[in-house]
Amino acid sequence: MDRNFDPLTPGIGTEIVGVDLATITPSEMQSIKRLLQERLVLIFRDQRLAREQHKALGRQFGMGVLHRHTCAERAGVDPEILPVKSSGRPLYESTAGWRADLTSERNPISTSLLYLLEPPQGGGGDTVFVNMYRAYETLSDPLKELVGKLSAIHLGSGPWKDAFGKREAKPVLRTTEHPVVAKHPETGRKLLWVNRGYTTRLLGVSALEGRHLLETLFHHIESNPELQCRVRWRANTLVVWDNVATQYYSCWDYHPSTSYGEWVSSVGYALEAAR
Repeated sequence: MDRNFDPLTPGIGTEIVGVDLATITPSEMQSIKRLLQERLVLIFRDQRLAREQHKALGRQFGMGVLHRHTCAERAGVDPEILPVKSSGRPLYESTAGWRADLTSERNPISTSLLYLLEPPQGGGGDTVFVNMYRAYETLSDPLKELVGKLSAIHLGSGPWKDAFGKREAKPVLRTTEHPVVAKHPETGRKLLWVNRGYTTRLLGVSALEGRHLLETLFHHIESNPELQCRVRWRANTLVVWDNVATQYYSCWDYHPSTSYGEWVSSVGYALEAAR
């Protein structure tokens, strides 16, 4: 593509200038998909996308099928588009924390596409992403050997368990076992596949060992800025990220301002252990 590329960091994240995603050609889309595999997080500014165009973009990734969001279905709106709205109340603070999307699914989300229409009026609301290839690669060799033999339980209620009122029926979400070190379904590269939002325990070690080992891995992922990039949102920004090779932290630092965006997620492939 004859476009301008502005890397956020050497290891993760690129802003692409000069692309109109509403009129993108098949050849350009293939280039974007290749770049996503390399850079993991892509930022597109000044987009004007109808909902069907947003959904059509999402179908270009993973299995070509969009995830149907339980929360959207319960609200009686299009289940393939999840509205992401902060009301100015601290409701969503309960969902803050590091995670990847729906890692409790047998076929986790391949790619997420968040289109922010109304950013917080006073700024804030940045999203921090971490490169999970590098999170694995920067472990010590003895720790790599240990975690490469383990699997983990991912609990579907994870980051949402406190976000629903007591009288509301909570959504039915899965609990799934995944390898701690997984092979990316498309690139074949090894990556670390645990996150604080959904991963609840390790199998193959004692409960005490598992708690301490998970906390070690979480700390390694969350506290190492060399593995991370930070996206600052503006109106009409679409961010596309590889949900398998990254996880993210949404900064809820703008209360009582509000924001509004729409989220499309592509269903991916079941993960295999990387041996």
